[in-house]
Amino acid sequence: MKPVNIFALTRVNNLKLVSRLERQMSSRRRFLHVKQWELVSLGAFVDRLTETYKEAASFNFYFSFQIPKLGKEFDLLRISDDLIINVELKSFPVTDDAVRKQLIQNRYYLSTLGKPIRSYTYISSEDRLVRLTNSEKLLDVDFDILKEDLIKQRSCYENDIEELFIEERYIISPLASPDRFLKNEYFLTSQQVDIKKHILKNIRNNTGDDLCVQGFTGLPGTGKTLLLYDIAMELSKKQRVCIIHCGSFSEELNKLDERLKRIDFFQCNSEVAFNKEDLSDYTAYLVDEAHLLKEDVLSMIIESARFTKTPVIFSYDNENTVCESEFDRAVIKKMEALNGYVSYRLTNRIRTKSELSSYIQAIIQGTRNNHRKEFPSVSLSYADNKDDTISILECFTKQGFTYIKDDLTVLNESFTGEGSFQNAVDVSDVSFKEFDKVVMIVDNRFYYDDNRCLRTHSLDMHAGAVQDTDIGDDKGSAVRNLFHGLNRAKSRIALIVFDNEPVFEGFLGIAQGFKV
Repeated sequence: MKPVNIFALTRVNNLKLVSRLERQMSSRRRFLHVKQWELVSLGAFVDRLTETYKEAASFNFYFSFQIPKLGKEFDLLRISDDLIINVELKSFPVTDDAVRKQLIQNRYYLSTLGKPIRSYTYISSEDRLVRLTNSEKLLDVDFDILKEDLIKQRSCYENDIEELFIEERYIISPLASPDRFLKNEYFLTSQQVDIKKHILKNIRNNTGDDLCVQGFTGLPGTGKTLLLYDIAMELSKKQRVCIIHCGSFSEELNKLDERLKRIDFFQCNSEVAFNKEDLSDYTAYLVDEAHLLKEDVLSMIIESARFTKTPVIFSYDNENTVCESEFDRAVIKKMEALNGYVSYRLTNRIRTKSELSSYIQAIIQGTRNNHRKEFPSVSLSYADNKDDTISILECFTKQGFTYIKDDLTVLNESFTGEGSFQNAVDVSDVSFKEFDKVVMIVDNRFYYDDNRCLRTHSLDMHAGAVQDTDIGDDKGSAVRNLFHGLNRAKSRIALIVFDNEPVFEGFLGIAQGFKV
């Protein structure tokens, strides 16, 4: 999105300019809807500004810019080398608290640009201009103050503003960034806020006669864990709550457990167990990675919730992208079949950019499910022997790629301790983590079935031979591991296909726009 002349936008060419802006935004699949009352409010602001400073009629501002994926919008922005000016427009009276809260939030998002910020709100119905001070207080000012700030600006930015805002700076994982989480240095997306409001409202309105059980799901990178922990923080202001964490109990989670006394954490995996009596003193149960629950543990949690009339909130993966034969959904089906269960779905991918998300889903499903013409952030390589595979892998790791290793693959069993494999990150340890660039190996057990879903045969690890039976052990699914490992990447992925020409041709065909 490029800046526009707001004086012209409110004058003779306003309809043409609005149409041009809408076309510009729709080309990025983000739509700008300019309402008549917004133009009236903008017009009043322009009139008052140009009365004070005629030269402002030639100034360009970014108008109604929204940070991609986050739903955070700014009415007017002007960015120079040494100063950012943000003006919010209001047509009708609003409370000072609401104005102050919005400007403080805006300042947080803009602070990542590393420049001083001057924050204003203009309320046209009252002809009132207020400024947020450095001490976060509101101060009524006249337009001469804004004029002085505009005069200070030199070499204003005129390029696509989206290039300045990187979503990953605003969305964190409580486990990957516990310090930032504990300092409340994050904001939820509009979708997360909406789901949070509904969940808290249902808890407040529940009389206790019926089981209050809710859950939300979404693909990796949609912010499920952050939303769950934020809800826990909100509930723990007045109540005693616990988070039941499934899977690995990481060092970061231990740090949160030590420092966050208002929330208790329970580990839930094959090595550590808890019982119904442990849950008796809490007013809410929040379960993270709930798809990893055992059925008997799920039953125990629900039995305790019914007995104590305690609301339950689940956060879990429902990986519809992965073939059902590769992912046991028994617990999820049992959870979603609970009487009165209310479900939500997070759809906005935040961590992983859309290009990578599209390609990852396409290779798992074996089809080109989008209209993207190319995938410049995807690298594909083929090797038919061990030495070439190691050489290719080392080339990628030297380029800064993180190798995510899966013990279910053929090569990792025989390569242990060799070359780049020594510095590998195990796929079981990547939950809640993210890497700039990721490389993974796809061996000869992978294949596409008749439904064009990516599948894997089981492996006799001792004989090193591929069998015809499907995976059925407790180690999980190599397809699911591939899916989650690749989704840890923020900017680039690389796939090394070993001794598997059909799958390599499928991956390459998808990259070139063909179905498997």
